[in-house]
Amino acid sequence: MTPMLTRDQLADALGMTGQGDRAAFRQVYLATSAKLLGVCLRILADRQIAEDVLQETYLTVWKKAGTFDASRASPITWLVTIARNRAIDRLRASANFRRSTPVDDANEVVDGALLPSETVERDDDARRLHGCLDQLDDKVGGVIRTAFMEGATYDSLATRENVPLGTMKSWIRRGLLRLRACLEQ
Repeated sequence: MTPMLTRDQLADALGMTGQGDRAAFRQVYLATSAKLLGVCLRILADRQIAEDVLQETYLTVWKKAGTFDASRASPITWLVTIARNRAIDRLRASANFRRSTPVDDANEVVDGALLPSETVERDDDARRLHGCLDQLDDKVGGVIRTAFMEGATYDSLATRENVPLGTMKSWIRRGLLRLRACLEQ
């Protein structure tokens, strides 16, 4: 199960990684590796090369985590920038890139990355969502997270919590209503 870290928790984990804390580095990796692999794959379009670049990215993170400054960038933006730069460097180093991509075509390439304003808005939305989830009863908040963020079925949740399926559906329905009310404030 991938841990969900808030922006502040991720920033703290990066700070501790900069001090050589392996457990914090593991938290950073578990919380961000899927996203960073996606960044590498989008640029490189080859899973094996993307995985190699991802490894290089985390070596860089381990070495440079002490330079991360939360006042200059969000932790995920800092990490994505490292992954993106590593992937672009690898792409530029490949002979196929030099042969197949004329410079004049660069005007036609669409950058699929979010705008900085969209990233800030998405991070704010995620922070609000997690804040509202934290206000729910622990059990209800936990099953909502598991159902909607990990894809668990209501039936599997009911079995895991040892409650009837109807009870599980009621918990989630009432929890979602409270969640919506919180988010609309």
